[in-house]
Amino acid sequence: MRCRSCEKVKQEKLAWLSDNPFYTKRFGFFVGRRCRTSTIRDVAREVHLAWRTVKDLEKQYMQEQLRRIGTPAPKVIGIDEISIRKGHTYRIVVSDLERRRPIWFGGEDRSEASMDLFYEWLGPAKHKGIRLAVMDMWKPFRNSTLKHASQASILFDKFHVMRHLGEALDKVRRSEYARLVGKDRTFIKGQKYTLLSHRENLTLDGRRSLRKLLQANKRLNTAYLLKESFGQLWDYQREPWARRFFENWKAALKWQRLAPYVKFAAMIERHWDGIAAYCNPKNKVSLGFVEGLNNKIRVLQRRAYGLRDEQYLRLKILTCMLPEI
Repeated sequence: MRCRSCEKVKQEKLAWLSDNPFYTKRFGFFVGRRCRTSTIRDVAREVHLAWRTVKDLEKQYMQEQLRRIGTPAPKVIGIDEISIRKGHTYRIVVSDLERRRPIWFGGEDRSEASMDLFYEWLGPAKHKGIRLAVMDMWKPFRNSTLKHASQASILFDKFHVMRHLGEALDKVRRSEYARLVGKDRTFIKGQKYTLLSHRENLTLDGRRSLRKLLQANKRLNTAYLLKESFGQLWDYQREPWARRFFENWKAALKWQRLAPYVKFAAMIERHWDGIAAYCNPKNKVSLGFVEGLNNKIRVLQRRAYGLRDEQYLRLKILTCMLPEI
């Protein structure tokens, strides 16, 4: 439009236009909502647009979602890393466990320096309000949290702890398979899933195989019973009771010749403070959300056959739990 006072040609910014002036915001939000459940290529075919145009409109939609939600002030956070490509390339994902959504994605790896970037982004005023940090037993995460949010209690994710115990049980299974010969091996071969699964998740045939396996091998029977009983640790409401249970569990390893279990017990001893924190009733948070988020991220990556645009991946992760606009 031409200005009457200065005689110059100027452009007027219309609030209902998207960043791409060929499309309205309403249409861009429609495309963004469709991309939450479909691939970019499928949406491009539906609306008869170029693939890159649909991707740009979806990015604008996700950026608007983040703008409306604002900067979080979490009280309980979950920290985990994800692999974004081959070659041990990791990024850190931090979630708000009370609001059940990811709030930060970044870093160059899973080092302490990368974890420090989250606390710098959050700011001193907000990271001082964190009362609980849930993480795996990765030392850089713990060191960074103690440095920036020393008032927060550290809780080690029980799913990671139980995964270490499952790996110890599998090592016992493999050692028994290597030790035995002939027909005694037939009960152990191919039973990894049967041993590591919860009994209630097994089919009728799986339970029969498990019963035969435990009856045929005494060491595996002992290792399986110890693994199942360890889950009782998470039910205690007071740390002294949990400690007494762990001491009794550790004493049961004596004379059992279960070296992987002894190594696992030593690891629990070193990280006891972060495990005993679960006994506090205030720390009984839903720990399955972090694992569920990791599964959702893997689904996003598989659906796109891999994402090379890291900025786009960041937006997809941070908005996957946000409501539609």
